[in-house]
Amino acid sequence: MKHDAILVLDFGGQYCNLIARRVRELKVYSEIVPCDMTAEEIKQLNTTMTVKGLILSGGPWSVYEEDAPKFDPKILELGIPILGLCYGHQMIAYYSKGKVKPGTKKEYGIAHVMVDKAVGVLKGLDSKEKVWMSHGDTVYGLPEEFEMLAYTESCPIAAFRHKTNSIYGLQWHPEVVHTENGMQMLRNFVFEVCKCEPNWKPESVVDKAIKEIKEIVGNGTAIIGLSGGIDSSVATFMAAKALGERLLAIYVDHGFMRLGETEYVESTFKNLGVNIIAIHAQDRFMKRLEGVIDPEEKRKIIGEEFIRVFEEAARKIAADYLIQGTIYPDRIESGFRKHSDTIKTHHNVGGLPEDIEFKKIIEPLRDLYKDEVREVAKIMGLPNELVTRQPFPGPGLAVRIIGELTKEKTDLLRKADKIVTDEIENVGLGDCLWQYFAVLTETKSTGVKGDSRAYGFTIAVRIVESKEAMTAGFARIPYDVLEKISTRITNELPQVTRVVYDITHKPPATIEWE
Repeated sequence: MKHDAILVLDFGGQYCNLIARRVRELKVYSEIVPCDMTAEEIKQLNTTMTVKGLILSGGPWSVYEEDAPKFDPKILELGIPILGLCYGHQMIAYYSKGKVKPGTKKEYGIAHVMVDKAVGVLKGLDSKEKVWMSHGDTVYGLPEEFEMLAYTESCPIAAFRHKTNSIYGLQWHPEVVHTENGMQMLRNFVFEVCKCEPNWKPESVVDKAIKEIKEIVGNGTAIIGLSGGIDSSVATFMAAKALGERLLAIYVDHGFMRLGETEYVESTFKNLGVNIIAIHAQDRFMKRLEGVIDPEEKRKIIGEEFIRVFEEAARKIAADYLIQGTIYPDRIESGFRKHSDTIKTHHNVGGLPEDIEFKKIIEPLRDLYKDEVREVAKIMGLPNELVTRQPFPGPGLAVRIIGELTKEKTDLLRKADKIVTDEIENVGLGDCLWQYFAVLTETKSTGVKGDSRAYGFTIAVRIVESKEAMTAGFARIPYDVLEKISTRITNELPQVTRVVYDITHKPPATIEWE
């Protein structure tokens, strides 16, 4: 059976894959393709799917930049519905001989658009809508075959459509949760404009991944990097189904794990029948990181050292393949795509060294978001305690300590982090939050303890809500909970004199501090 499909043309935007997964949430298959895919190549895809629509993603470019990515203008003549978002919106106007130029006022964040015509993609919307903007260039004029649908105070053409063809442009991002009716806009495009049938199911992800692992590894042996988080756990169970006894899971304790993490991972996965070994490598990681302050350098060193540990383990069992639980946000923030920017290097993507002994690194979850991984975990029958665990970065506490790493700082943060975790989970908030943790800042400040002056560290508490980690909002935690966290940290950790709460959304911040 061929699935109806929406193709997302990738112009390097941070939310490109988020568009695809939003479409998949509607039970319609979506696939990301290069932005320069030709009209003829799009036609050829109909042998394996039924292409019902195209979405042009955003991107960190101006249409007038010399190296700015472009698309094949012939796709506008395919007769397939097209929706341009942000940069895609500007590109459609540009190719159609409209007027695009730098805006008099750049818009980043929440904006309110006035909807003149609630038709097509905007069907059923109010006259005023709350949306998420992130753009410098603006569409100021359209040729006569187009019409304006919505505007803001500083963006005269925030949405448009072709008068006779199903071609739409939105300057905002309907795929992010900050656009209040974004899913309705996408639903309108997918079902009202493109006439898709909801005939795709997430179960197909599992079968596809297992098949891929079997085909690549063949009769060989593989190891998998298992951290105990949901991503590597799901990848481990997929790989185990594909390879059985020919898979060895490697857990590396690099010295920056949460309190009790190593013991939990070892016992949990052994009880689940996973062939796992734990490698205690705290000293070698700390030695490599001695004196390192720059967060990107930390991530790259950790990424390289992980690989070296994996290579040593692989040699002992003659394993030629490494499997990782890399997911899409890891790759997009590492700037892996041709036109995307590097936000921060993830240890298992941009932190990998060029000289690797493995024949291939296999990433069965590479196109999924964490909440999609959790859905896959439920489908595969993983224990709920693994499905609901909060995310933890591969470099661990190393990227939650600002500045130079020391054993003293790591031990201090490990205890502070446990206090945050305990207090959030004691009041039953853990299930409704994305992440909650402590950060050890470089800032020291004066305090008073026991009627005496104290001068100590400042701990920042970071608690966020999110669905997929590409965007996040700080959580509005009750003051009495924050007060208890602060009181416990300053009472139980004499080196700490101040606790602050991070109230920054993502964007502009990232969830982790480094």
